Amino acid sequence: MEDDSATGLPASLEAAWGLRDRPGKGPRPALSLDRIVRAAIGVAEADGLGAVSMGRVARELGAGTMALYRYVGAKGELLELMTDAAFGPPPQLPTGPGTGPGSEPAAGSDWRSALDRWTRAVLDSYRRHPWLRHVPMESPPILPNQLRWLEGALAVTRDTGLTGPERLSTAMLLAGYVRYWAQVTLDIAAAADASGVSPDEAMAAYGRRLARLLDADRFPQLHGLVAGGELQDEGEDPEADFTFGLDRILDGVAALIDRRAAVGTGQ
Repeated sequence: MEDDSATGLPASLEAAWGLRDRPGKGPRPALSLDRIVRAAIGVAEADGLGAVSMGRVARELGAGTMALYRYVGAKGELLELMTDAAFGPPPQLPTGPGTGPGSEPAAGSDWRSALDRWTRAVLDSYRRHPWLRHVPMESPPILPNQLRWLEGALAVTRDTGLTGPERLSTAMLLAGYVRYWAQVTLDIAAAADASGVSPDEAMAAYGRRLARLLDADRFPQLHGLVAGGELQDEGEDPEADFTFGLDRILDGVAALIDRRAAVGTGQ
C-alpha cells in the first residue's frame, strides 16, 4: 500500500520515522503503532514468526483485525517494523580521542576492530530474537534503526581509501555472512532441541554417521577429517568457526585497503 507522500513509503513506515502521529481514519486511542509492533514481537518470541498474523496480533491486543489496518497496511509492513524494533539502535563503536558519547566512530584508525564489534552485535541480535532469520529480505534497509546500523559500518571505513560502493558492499557482505551463520546455527540448534539433544551431541552423531558412510577411496578428504575426530569434538569453541570466517572477510578488506594505500603512495 504505497502512499502519495514525498517519501513514497507506506503510512506505517512513515510513522516509524515520526512523519505521522497516527493514521488519518479516525482516532483509535486504545491502539498505537508501537503497541501493535510490540505485540507482534511478543507473538514471534513465543511461537515463532509463522504464528504472526494480523488476526493473531489483534487478538493479543483485544482488538478487531480491521482496527490494525488503520495503522499497518499489510503484514509485510508489520514484519519490517518488527525487524527494526528488534534490532534497535546499533552499538557505540570505538570513537576517536577527545570525542564524547554519541560522537561518530573513529574513521580509518581502527576500522577492523569496529567492524568486528559491529558484526558480532548483529549476530547477538539474531540470537536474542531467533525469528529474525526467517523474515524475508524484500527490500534494502529503509527504517531508522536499520539505517543507523548501516551508517555505523560506513562511518568506520570512511577514511580507509575504499570507495563509497566498496564500503557499502563491505557492510552488506558482513551482514549477509551473519544472516547465513545465524540461519545455519540456529536451525541446527532448533532441530537438535526438537530431538531432545544438544547441538554438540547432534554434531557428534553426524560425525559418527559419516564415519559409517565414507570410505577413503571416494572421499579421502572427508574421510580424513572424520577419522581424525574433527567433526565429533564436543569441546570445540562454538564461536571459533564464526570468528574464522569473519577474520577472513576482514583480511580481504584489509588487503584491499593496503593495495589502495600502496597505489596512492606510488609503491
